Amino acid sequence: MSGRGPVLLAGASGFVGRRLGRALVEEGYDVRAMTRRPERYDGPGEPVHGDALDADSLRTALAGCRSAYYLVHSLASADFEERDARAARTFGDAAAEAGVEQIVYLGGLGSDSDTLSPHLRSRREVEGLLASGGVPVTSLRAGIIVGDEGLSWEITRQLVEHLPAMITPRWVNTRTQPIAVDDVVAYLVGVLGHPEAIGKVFEVGGPEVLRYSTMLKRVAQVEGRSLPVLPVPLLTPRLSSYWLALVTDVDTAAGRTLIDSMSTEVIVQDDSIRDLVPLTLTTYDDAVRQALAERAERTGR
Repeated sequence: MSGRGPVLLAGASGFVGRRLGRALVEEGYDVRAMTRRPERYDGPGEPVHGDALDADSLRTALAGCRSAYYLVHSLASADFEERDARAARTFGDAAAEAGVEQIVYLGGLGSDSDTLSPHLRSRREVEGLLASGGVPVTSLRAGIIVGDEGLSWEITRQLVEHLPAMITPRWVNTRTQPIAVDDVVAYLVGVLGHPEAIGKVFEVGGPEVLRYSTMLKRVAQVEGRSLPVLPVPLLTPRLSSYWLALVTDVDTAAGRTLIDSMSTEVIVQDDSIRDLVPLTLTTYDDAVRQALAERAERTGR
């Protein structure tokens, strides 16, 4: 890449974006934190106004940037697939016009040979649309990301803490490969400007492949108690999403979208990123402990 220049971080105020912005600043990068409300932004980097659906705002936000992170999604919207597609296409075109040389995107795991859920299918579509303007995209695909305020983690934590026992749908037997949010951030930083990462797709996951039921039980163990899990085969993902709304305060639309994805196995098949960005991966239990500690510090309980 021709010079470092400022890095645009789209999605700077989100769960991963806040942590990534801090890590980039610590590494000495000039970070532009893109947000629709820069006057409210109090995180790392220089806040700049930008909306992924507004090409004019993107021209200003991207001016002079050689690289950009794209961590934008619309999961809480009923029409998230259409909105995310439009936003990705608009951002990709604006990045090409600005002369950006690398877009780094955080997407979702899942084999193209599987019948992907709308959420995972949308994540895969966004990859292609970001690149449609001609800028090479480095895509990191992850499954469950464990960290305080992460949506998937909040579902897990609240289910464990609110219920003495769980009557669960058959998706609790689906295997996944959860990863600590700090490890995701380390990978995102590591691929920035790396010549062997330009235009490539990488799969990222933690050191353990776990069933959802095991993940729930392990959270309970970390908290010092047991959690009986009783699978009910007839409890479909759609029915379980309504049940989720009764026992958690997670946004109903976003939670339902994620629940619909939980019948898809999301496991790393290609771990080549570990050669590119060497990293000692955090165990699931340690990731859980860190997430719980960060929540306790943030909330005082």
